Amino acid sequence: MQRAADALIAAFASNHSEAYFAAFSEDATFVFHSCDTLLPNLSAYRQLWTSWQADGFAVIACTSRNPLLTLHGDTAIFVHEVITHLRVAGTEAHSHERETIVFRRQHGSRHWLACHEHLSLMPTG
Repeated sequence: MQRAADALIAAFASNHSEAYFAAFSEDATFVFHSCDTLLPNLSAYRQLWTSWQADGFAVIACTSRNPLLTLHGDTAIFVHEVITHLRVAGTEAHSHERETIVFRRQHGSRHWLACHEHLSLMPTG
């Protein structure tokens, strides 16, 4: 299970869109503090990602810290701090956020896909 989380983070960190999106199930849901609406499926997130890229978005680097992984049968919850270095419209930015990713084992196999992601800002202070 940890390999699935590591692969998702590595794909995001390397700005490898196809590998990143392959880590999610089609019915995955997404809650991002930077979006004013819930993204109800992977298709909606891909569409948003594509619009970000058209505006000059790229991931330069991403580091995961303080991971906590808990298993609950065929479901796993991965919580960590994520420090991201991005380029947005030609300007570089850094963010420090908390992220929860819920993974689901695929039909009793050893293959895990993310089915929910929630990203929030780290509290200040």
